[in-house]
Amino acid sequence: MEKKRNEILDLSFEFALDVIRYCDLLEAKKKYVISGQLLRSGTSIGANIREAQNAESVADFIHKLKIAAKEVDETFYWLQLCEKSENYPNPENIPDKLQCIKKLLNTIIATMKRKSAK
Repeated sequence: MEKKRNEILDLSFEFALDVIRYCDLLEAKKKYVISGQLLRSGTSIGANIREAQNAESVADFIHKLKIAAKEVDETFYWLQLCEKSENYPNPENIPDKLQCIKKLLNTIIATMKRKSAK
């Protein structure tokens, strides 16, 4: 039996890999503080989404996804700093991928809130 694809899990995992690669670039340029912050927030998005898959209730599921959404916002902050700061490598399409994750997360949260309110 083929496992059903979970788009948010897949996107957040691929995003975490992109963040790891980008943070390697930052480390090579001795941008250690931003690299560490970005690595933590960017990889915790997927970790929180994965944790939500084993939630104890709908409320717990929504709560864990809201934590992931907060990590999305923090990650955007670090990426914006990199984009706007001189002597930092361009994060290329990483912010675009993060925007897709944010939209999907917000849709899932809103849908689950509506379903649980019924």
